[in-house]
Amino acid sequence: MTTTDRAATATPARVGGTRPLLAVDDLGVQFRLRDATVRAVGDLSLTVRAGELVAVVGESGCGKSVLAHALLGLLPRNATITGHAVLHHPGTEPVDLITCGQRELARTVRGQRVGLVPQSPATALNPVRTGRRLLAETLRAHGRDRAEADRLAVDVGLDPADLDRYPHELSGGMAQRLVTALALAPDPSLLIADEPTTGLDRPLVDHTLDLLRRRCDAGAAVVLITHDLAAARRVADSVAVMYASRIVEHREADTLYTAPAHPYASALLDALPDRAFRPVPGDPPMLTALPAGCAFAPRCPRRTDRCADRPSPTPVADGGTVACHHPIHAGAAP
Repeated sequence: MTTTDRAATATPARVGGTRPLLAVDDLGVQFRLRDATVRAVGDLSLTVRAGELVAVVGESGCGKSVLAHALLGLLPRNATITGHAVLHHPGTEPVDLITCGQRELARTVRGQRVGLVPQSPATALNPVRTGRRLLAETLRAHGRDRAEADRLAVDVGLDPADLDRYPHELSGGMAQRLVTALALAPDPSLLIADEPTTGLDRPLVDHTLDLLRRRCDAGAAVVLITHDLAAARRVADSVAVMYASRIVEHREADTLYTAPAHPYASALLDALPDRAFRPVPGDPPMLTALPAGCAFAPRCPRRTDRCADRPSPTPVADGGTVACHHPIHAGAAP
């Protein structure tokens, strides 16, 4: 799907005044260790509307996967979560995913209203059940015909015959496609896909991305967590760039890739092979020792004394936000 095609089909995501399917407000996640505190997600706000595909990108360890697990209550006991994440599911009362409790998440949210494609399929699959049995059980649990298993396999690019294998008999890419099929089986209104193209060759990467795009074009929503910037540009309506636990820029995909405002977003794009192919200089800070000010300042050529204060997300003219005291493009921030 080309950029022009995406713009033509993705208009539901940009209809002003529509209620967001998911509204994340001031989300924070900390892990308490014996001698330190890991601040994995901080002050994060994000809105996802029906029909929209939002890509969350950034270097490894910035908090992308923690965000996904926090929304579904899948974090360990040493996690402390603050803020709100309200899910507006059609035909049901809104539910705050952060405060509703594990019982409600397990009974009415996970695998029903919200599906998850996990980053590590090997740990998500029952080793003593074939793929067909796993899919059949999932379909039956949600009132759907078990005969749909073969169709789901084809949808994700998996040979239906491979459903009769056990997880240990599947390659990494085949297991990835199976967990994608399992996440899609209940037909959730929101799908969180955490690195869903891991282990796939390029044609299957494109196949999976187009599948996610089609779901959004049919009215569902997708949060795509990925390190693949080219993949994000291919299908996303908007891109949220995370750095050191926070979203530093969130803009429409075409605008961000053409004219990034945050120096980190610009450096990340310059690392692409079809651009400068230049690595981002320096290293990100440890999440156990985040600075009080701008976390990117030590790596940023635009830093000044003002960067000792943490920048807040500021609206920009195109409707996105950027958290930077010195955005690259004049007029990017008021």
